[in-house]
Amino acid sequence: MSGARPYTHPGYVVYMGDRPSADFTASSLHATMLQQVAGSGSGASESMIIHSYKRSFNGFAARLTKNEMQKMAGMKGVVSVFPNEKLQLHTTKSWDFIGFPQNVKRAATLESNIIIGMIDTGIWPESQSFSDQGFGAPPTKWKGSCQNLSNFTCNNKIIGARYYRSNETILPGDILSPRDTDGHGSHTSSTAAGVLVSEASFKGFGFGTARGGVPSARIAVYKVCWVDGCYAADILSAFDDAIADGVDIISISVGMEPSNYFQDPIAIGSFHAMKNGVLMSASAGNDGPKPATISNKAPWLLSVAASTINRQFVTKVQLGNGEIYKGTSINTVALDKQMYPLIYGGDAPNTIKEFNSSLSRNPTAIIFRSIETGNELAPFVVSFSSRGPNNITWDILTPDIAAPGVHILAAWPSITGVVPYNIISGTSMACPHVSGVAAYIKTFRIQLILPVQTPT
Repeated sequence: MSGARPYTHPGYVVYMGDRPSADFTASSLHATMLQQVAGSGSGASESMIIHSYKRSFNGFAARLTKNEMQKMAGMKGVVSVFPNEKLQLHTTKSWDFIGFPQNVKRAATLESNIIIGMIDTGIWPESQSFSDQGFGAPPTKWKGSCQNLSNFTCNNKIIGARYYRSNETILPGDILSPRDTDGHGSHTSSTAAGVLVSEASFKGFGFGTARGGVPSARIAVYKVCWVDGCYAADILSAFDDAIADGVDIISISVGMEPSNYFQDPIAIGSFHAMKNGVLMSASAGNDGPKPATISNKAPWLLSVAASTINRQFVTKVQLGNGEIYKGTSINTVALDKQMYPLIYGGDAPNTIKEFNSSLSRNPTAIIFRSIETGNELAPFVVSFSSRGPNNITWDILTPDIAAPGVHILAAWPSITGVVPYNIISGTSMACPHVSGVAAYIKTFRIQLILPVQTPT
């Protein structure tokens, strides 16, 4: 009977606030609540539950019909009920540019006790950026685990790894493993805490030593993002585990457009992180430059905008009339003199004859290989970076801080035909810079970055 229930896939998240102070069995409580809304004879409870949040806060995700969802929302102890919606990702030289050179003063032993939790697309453990050469055993405070599967193994650098998948559909390109097949998670993780890798580049561009902000820090991976996106129920489950596992910093480059904090999984998760002394940094979003477009805006997290660095990649295009135009992009190929048709207008409506008659019958354009140049105007907030103000709490100014997020070189999955380091842009790339800086400060002055104090 339960298999025929008309639930709304992929379900709802039921948030119930803090864990009760008294001893209780969360799974039993959640099952009882589900039986009450579904009917005692439905035999539904266990099959309905997607995730049960019980380590750091109270709640669960379940497959409910609309009627059951409405009943659940009215139950005692329930703070909010919201759909298990999909959130989206916010997709060398940057550390030097912000005054954080390779020879900056470090306390390597203290740094190795810092654990950064990365909630993202997973990680590529074989990357040189995640080598554990010279690392000792994980800190004794670490309470997490590693899903050691046939295709994934942790080490003393990547000390924990889990994956979460509430949508049972597995799409081409997805692997049920903490392994990163997208690239986003490996890129952000190495930006925050990758070890030093000399002679890194993307096909010769950005050549130099790739490194994270805190190379000696440990990484804990929580894979919540897949080919079809990142589900709210999985994100909350990752927060529940990361806080209880003992991470010091949580970094997440994912977002949505929430209508209020109680229906935003990142706002909820970061609130409980803050209450447990864990600083949380999140990407602001890539929907700028219009105002009030910021996605992660809760006042108890650090919302990070993207800014430029003093390096840019310029590509020139020369038209047939000799005019040359410059654009900011990366073209790794030096084209030969053979001509290729780029646009064919033979089947387009002939509505602008006068304009067409003024054009060459054989227009041409030559696209040159990109060159690396300086950027004297840097730093400035790039146009795509989402802007404030906070459209939930209008008197709060957001984002909180800006960090390098344009043309960032970092680790990439070494899938066949793909380079081990890639250059990409986004507030996703800015966020781990702030995570790294926060981790660095924490090695010296832990009181300076208490989450309730940092945003002010």
